[in-house]
Amino acid sequence: MSMLRDLIGWIPLGLPAFLFVITLVVFFHELGHFLIARACGVKVETFSIGFGPAIFGWTDKQGTRWKVSWILFGGYVKFFGDLDAASTPDYEQLDDMTSDERKWAFPFKPLWQRAAVVAAGPFANFILAIVIFAATFMIYGQEVILPVVDGVKPNSAAAEAGIKPGDIIRSIDGKQITSFADLKQIVSLDAGRPLAITLGRGTQIVTVHATPRLTSMPDGFGGTEKGMALGIANNFTRGEVTLVRFGPVGALAAATKQTWTIASSTLTYLGQMVTGYSDPGQLRGPLGMAKVSRQVAAVSFIALINLAALISVSIGLINLFPIPLLDGGHLLYYAFEAVLGRPLGVRAQDVGFRLGLAFVLGLMILATWNDIARLNLF
Repeated sequence: MSMLRDLIGWIPLGLPAFLFVITLVVFFHELGHFLIARACGVKVETFSIGFGPAIFGWTDKQGTRWKVSWILFGGYVKFFGDLDAASTPDYEQLDDMTSDERKWAFPFKPLWQRAAVVAAGPFANFILAIVIFAATFMIYGQEVILPVVDGVKPNSAAAEAGIKPGDIIRSIDGKQITSFADLKQIVSLDAGRPLAITLGRGTQIVTVHATPRLTSMPDGFGGTEKGMALGIANNFTRGEVTLVRFGPVGALAAATKQTWTIASSTLTYLGQMVTGYSDPGQLRGPLGMAKVSRQVAAVSFIALINLAALISVSIGLINLFPIPLLDGGHLLYYAFEAVLGRPLGVRAQDVGFRLGLAFVLGLMILATWNDIARLNLF
């Protein structure tokens, strides 16, 4: 019951913080679809943040109904010629359209324009992340934690390799290490492969070999997570944190690199999850995201904005997966259409959407179950 009371206690701060983050990310995702659709001459019937009945809304001069709906976990843009929010063509409506109406209907647009409209949503998420990171780096700077070993866990891969407190990580497999973040990224994305680690030890340069292991470690939010680790600790007590400030060009470059790092890390994690080198229990659903949002919001608004950037990258990337129901699924259908010279049959598309829906629902159930398990409600 204490865990349940803790969950209820998150609501005053956690729910608004979570809704702010998810609404910001969803809005820019749908805005990407909307802007490119308008540029291609597609009539947009509805721009909705959330699903279900509308809380409030308005209609603009071009006939688009803008609304905020009660179920604020997503959103959609509905085009003229679509049957539903999943952009399924309304074949009955399409058959009855006049030639003038077909000029504004999404399904009758050239293939490249339809593909551009669909891809615009995920790429808008990437742009949002880059803008947030760049603004943060220009205004506040970027913290760089030097790769100094402050501690080594007993019986860990680092201890067995002979890594000692005070060592400075210079490179791993020939890749230069300039920050503790570089070290964590390479190690966490390694699938249990031996690494050649070059150390600075006083005036000496030493090379050791260590194989990361799947280890439970703090997740930074009061819980634990499993991931590949060497067993090296950095407690930031030696003045090892420096603040790097950027101009506009440097901030944009650093933000683009940060966005790429998040995207590649997400892909690697998913791949390792399938192969057993990462823990599926780390997937978070709405409850987990609400908890993290509350904890991040308690730190600062800037931290919450940066969380939105991280989630924006992940949502943009996942939406590009070739799974029917997601944007990547539509792009997959368009690829078949480009090869075949005609759209896939209605039945084939319907089966694909049903399979995609089952996959997405299964993933949501797994993530929600993970959230409940973390709360120890049972």
